This record gives sequence, structure tokens and C-alpha cells, in this order.
Amino acid sequence: MLEGQGGEGCSGGSVRGGKIYWGKKATSDFKGIVVIFAWVSIQESQLGDYVDLYSSLGWNSLVCHAHFLSAFHHDRAMSLALFVLDELMEELRTRSCPVVFVAFCAGSKACLYKVVQLIEGRCEGQLYQGKYRLLRNCISGQIYDSGPVDVTSDFGIRYVLHPTIVRVPGPSKFVSWVVKCVGSGLDALYITRFESVAAEYWQALYSSINFGAPFLILCSEKDDSVTFQSIYAFAQRLQDLGGDVNLVKLCNSSHLGHYQNHPIQYRAAVTYLLEKASSIYSQKMILEQEKSVMEGMQDEISELICDLQNAAINSNESFTRVAVGPSDHFFLPSSAGQHDGRDSGTPQDEQKEKPISLPSPPRISPHSVLGQFLFDVCVPKNVEGWDVKSSGTLNGRPFASAPRHSPFGVSFDIWRRKRLGCNGSTHPLA
Repeated sequence: MLEGQGGEGCSGGSVRGGKIYWGKKATSDFKGIVVIFAWVSIQESQLGDYVDLYSSLGWNSLVCHAHFLSAFHHDRAMSLALFVLDELMEELRTRSCPVVFVAFCAGSKACLYKVVQLIEGRCEGQLYQGKYRLLRNCISGQIYDSGPVDVTSDFGIRYVLHPTIVRVPGPSKFVSWVVKCVGSGLDALYITRFESVAAEYWQALYSSINFGAPFLILCSEKDDSVTFQSIYAFAQRLQDLGGDVNLVKLCNSSHLGHYQNHPIQYRAAVTYLLEKASSIYSQKMILEQEKSVMEGMQDEISELICDLQNAAINSNESFTRVAVGPSDHFFLPSSAGQHDGRDSGTPQDEQKEKPISLPSPPRISPHSVLGQFLFDVCVPKNVEGWDVKSSGTLNGRPFASAPRHSPFGVSFDIWRRKRLGCNGSTHPLA
């Protein structure tokens, strides 16, 4: 954790690839955190002006000032990015607030793009996926000043030759020789990786629209280090991908001199972006709370469904334990106190279980009322006209032969006579 010094500046920590420190850091009553990604193209005194600007608007500043080689060596950029993220996460765990990324010139290549990759879990092995979810929800804005810039060996040579950056005494031939050595060394070390790293770099910057944060891009046609056309193409691509982009073109301002040449216009654009970032952050927090509530409800519903399923399974198992046949029995413990002539102090282990039989299916007895009624109905009492003959024996007993007339017809005839009250004369059935 970097220590503050009375709000007038903070001590920094030098890490592999650059220096990281807090600018003016208020412990309370601040609106958010601005993370400044700078390269050696911008001096410390210039960074102080931007720290004062953001502090006057109520925002703390975390500064990442990268070394020259960090824009060419991705391991150095990764080292800076991890340090920045750890510092931010420690602050956000204490107090959640909106976070705005600000990249000057090649600061996006020296550190910012690695920060984006780590937050999205796109680095090698996906070791950091989901680790920075809190920070992802807090990112509410991005600002590019005189950039972004894709640093190559050609850009490095042009940067070294820039008269306002490098002051090398001596003959021009010596300066030219130093520049060529630097360019050749960069080509020898990194030219085989320039194309793949460049594609990775631009992909990371474009994927930052997934944060749902608005963009502010400040540029000028008079910039002698990065062309307006390249910055305009970057802004147009972000807008095509669905990003909220505000491109501000300032007149007659040099590279990294927009704030110095147009302080009022620059401050107005930054103020508008920061206010919008605060609004975006509030909306994100509301959505995050609603999402948490929905996830909690889904968990409760899932638990309820699981409980119901378990209850149904237990109920089915209970029913399977119930006797299903008439021969199955339930056994209940006998009560010692209910036996006549026995002591109530009989030990429990000597008590026997009494079988309780399940009721058998109902049967019709021939001596019951229902059986007698069915017997009277089905068996005719008047057997007049039947030809009863003994035709044989069955198991030693004689049995009668069939009647000459159908017993069904005789029964029907008798029933018809009684029903019509006839005196014995009938009409034959057709």
C-alpha cells in the first residue's frame, strides 16, 4: 500500500517497468479515482498539472509512469499492470467508487492494455479471470490524450529524434549514430513480436467497450507524433462497436499540449466525462444489486425445489415400506401396563410385538342377506315343465339332464303372466 503525504502528494514505489504512486489522495469526500497511464514522453511536472486538475474536480489520482522499454516489452507492462490492479483492489475493498482510466501518448501500450487484459481474464492461462470483478464494475470512463499510440521501432526513433524530448549535446553525426543504434537494437530484440503484440494491443483497447464506460478522446491536427487520421479511425471503430465516444479536436495544440493550450475547453470536456462516469457508476451499482437479488431468489427457489423433490422421494420411500398384500403385517409394541395380571415394570426388551393383519378383500357369504337375495333371483323356484332325468353320475352322484325348454324362456313366461295378470291364456311369442 502506497502511503500518502498530507494530500500534497504521495510517495511512490518503483517496480519493474516504471514508477507507481498516488497523486493528491483525499481519504474522504472524494468522488472517485483517476488512474493515469503515462510514458516517458510526458514529464513529471506535466503530470503534476493533471493531478491538480483532477483533484480540483474531487477525484484522487493513481499515477503509473512507465519506463521507455515498457512500451516494447510486454513483461514489463505486465509487472506494472499487476501492481496497479492490486493497489486499486485494496482501495475499492475499503470503499467502492467510480474509476476512470486516463492514457497519455504511449501509456496505453506501456501498461493500460495489459490492465484491460487482466480484468477480462484474457492473459495466458486465464489465471486472473474473475479476480477483478469488483474493479470491472467500478470502471466508468476512459480518456485518451494524444493517443492511443502503437509503439514500434520506427516510432521509437522518431521519439528519440524529437528536439523537445531529447537534448543530446555534441555533433549531429553522433546523435544520428545513437539513434540508429537504438532503432537497430529494438528491431533485433522485438521485431519478431511486433506484429503479434500490436494485434493483441489493439484488440484489448477495442474490447474495453465491454466495460460499458464512455470514452473521451482529445487530439489535434497539429500533433507531430500521432496523426489525427489514426486517432479518428480508432474513435470510429469504437463507435462502430457500440461505444459511447466523444472526440474533441483542439486547434493548434502540440502533442501532449492540449491542456496547456486550451485549459478551459479541456477542463470542460474532462468535467463532463467525470460527471457522466459518476452517473454510469450509480447505474452499474443498481444493476449489480438487482442482479444479486435475482441470484438470491433463484437460489431460494432452487433450494425449495430440491426440498420438495427430497420430500417427494422420502414420501415414495415411505409408501414402499407400507404392506401391499393381505398377508403383510404391521408390528406395534405391546404396552406392559395394559396386560391383565402383569406388572407394569416388565422390561422393555421383553415386550413382544403384536401382529395386525390388513383386512382381506370382501367376500359374499351364501348365508348373508345379499347372498340369499341373489340365490332367490338367479335360481327359479317353479321347475314345472322341466324334464329331469338321471343321465349319469358325476363322482358317484346322479345329475339332471338339460330341460326340454330353455329355463330362461320358462322364467320369462312365468314373469310375464304375473306381470300382466293373465289367467293362464297366453299368446305365443313371435
